[in-house]
Amino acid sequence: MAASKMAMMASLTRCRPLTCAASAAASYPARLVPHPPDLIKWVRREGGFVHEAVEISQDGPNGLGLVASQGIPYGSELIVLPNHIPLKFLSDDSDGADSVLVNLARQVPEELWAMKLGLRLLQERANVESFWWPYISNLPETYSVPIFFSGEDIKNLQYAPILHQVNKRCRFLLNFEKSVKHVLENLKPKDHPFGGQDIDASSLGWAMTAVSSRAFRLHGEKLPNGIRIDVPMMLPLIDMCNHSFNPNARIVQEHDAGNTNMLIKVVAKNSIKKNEFFQLNYGCLSNDLFLLDYGFVIPLNPYDCIELKYDGALLDAASVATGISLPNFSSPAPWQQQILSQLNLDGEAPNLKVRLGGPELVEGRLLAALRVLFASDAETVQKHDINSLTSLSAEAPLGIANEVAALRTIGAICLIALEHFPTKVMEDESLLKRGVSASTELAIQFRVLKKSVIMDVMSDVGRRVKLLLSKEEVTNQS
Repeated sequence: MAASKMAMMASLTRCRPLTCAASAAASYPARLVPHPPDLIKWVRREGGFVHEAVEISQDGPNGLGLVASQGIPYGSELIVLPNHIPLKFLSDDSDGADSVLVNLARQVPEELWAMKLGLRLLQERANVESFWWPYISNLPETYSVPIFFSGEDIKNLQYAPILHQVNKRCRFLLNFEKSVKHVLENLKPKDHPFGGQDIDASSLGWAMTAVSSRAFRLHGEKLPNGIRIDVPMMLPLIDMCNHSFNPNARIVQEHDAGNTNMLIKVVAKNSIKKNEFFQLNYGCLSNDLFLLDYGFVIPLNPYDCIELKYDGALLDAASVATGISLPNFSSPAPWQQQILSQLNLDGEAPNLKVRLGGPELVEGRLLAALRVLFASDAETVQKHDINSLTSLSAEAPLGIANEVAALRTIGAICLIALEHFPTKVMEDESLLKRGVSASTELAIQFRVLKKSVIMDVMSDVGRRVKLLLSKEEVTNQS
């Protein structure tokens, strides 16, 4: 993206991420208005419930969060929101200004679902008489996601998959700005969904990020066929809970016995101590998604991984690096090709994205492909089903020599992936010690964590290779 366009997208830089103990942001930005209404009082006034021990407090450098002013027993209801408090998108049978909003939302790709609800958020933000104004006025004025980074800090991420996603989102916002302006330019004032206010890429980016970093996808109203669909909704006050993979609270949805309205509750998952911040699990996500949608990264994230393209040339280079030369990578035998097609790594419209790291350590499809390509005996391979071929816990299903070759190739792939980063971890750590801007620090921390994932995979497969070789040695001696 051109530097001038990137600068435009960066007009809202300097922001906090959604409150999170693992956040890398170091500053706390302003709310939308200098002295917003008390959110707890508003929720209670509008028929919601907030436990007497729930308070809004500054969570160090991580912004505002919800904290317990006294101990709270397990199972206690912390917050209860009746159906009318969450902010949701409009139905398709709207008219007037709402109809314009619905038609704009139809132009948003499903993967950017946050922009659809973001349009509704902008509509309500433009109206100080809005029911949700006390909530909206408490939202951060700015955010720290990469679409607001400078061009240089986007480059500082150094990781191709996230660079692709950031540039894709920036391009969407710039193009969507044109679409929105075109739709709005000839509207009558009563049909203008944003009260006549100008909407540009920065305001669209703010709204999309406010939703992606705070909304929850929960069960919506029942359809005529009785099925409930997931609906993105913003949950005032609840969205100030921190993130943890081991949370002390959880969200529960239930119907009030007296009517058909849905109640959304936050319930203590275990006993909560005085001065402990409330935590929900935002999802078992990689640092890519935490950074893109929330503006923070998590050290030691067990779900973090790296994404690679399954490519014969890459496998050839990796096998050569291990001292194993095998022509089958680029030109597999027909029986191998058949199995690769079952793995969706060959044939029509294959999915060539494979992952290293995370709970699997090595994506099963990549592991199975290597095991099959290093095998020369079709009959031996065909004795095993796909599940055993894709499982790392299935110990050397095609023999120790085959498994060692596959694992060493994975280690070499990791080494090649590391070499694609322009800087080394020691250089990155040196930069962080010197002191850099918040967005630069976040970008560097992200790439350090990606390199750590790669090195952890290398270490693990190396350990597995040593164990296999030692077993083979014992077997040969006996």
